[in-house]
Amino acid sequence: MNRNYLGEFEELILLAVAVLDGQAYGVALLHELTEKNGRQVRLNQVHSALQRLEEKGMLRSAFGEPTSERGGKRKRLFTITALGQRTLHEIKEVRASFWSRLPNFPKLSITG
Repeated sequence: MNRNYLGEFEELILLAVAVLDGQAYGVALLHELTEKNGRQVRLNQVHSALQRLEEKGMLRSAFGEPTSERGGKRKRLFTITALGQRTLHEIKEVRASFWSRLPNFPKLSITG
C-alpha cells in the first residue's frame, strides 16, 4: 500500500480545511488552529502548509468572489480532495489502532 505521510502541522491544516468545508482560507485556518488547538501559528506557516498539501494533491484551491471587506480582493479558498480524505482516514485508523492496543491505559472516548 502506498501511503502519504504528513507532519502533525500538515495533518492539522488538512483537518481544518475539511472542517471549514469550502470556507477555508489562510486567516480562517489561522484562527481555527489558534482557537481549537491553542497553538500560536503564523500566517506564513499556514500558507506554506497549504501550498505543500496542494502540491501533494490533497487540497485544491480556487479564488472566491471579491469582497468590499477585503478592499475588492478575492480569498483563495481551499477544499480537500479525495486523496486528502483518504489520507486523513488512514491516519485516523493508524492512530486508533495504537490507542486501542495501549496496555493498562484507560480507554478514552472522544465526544464532540
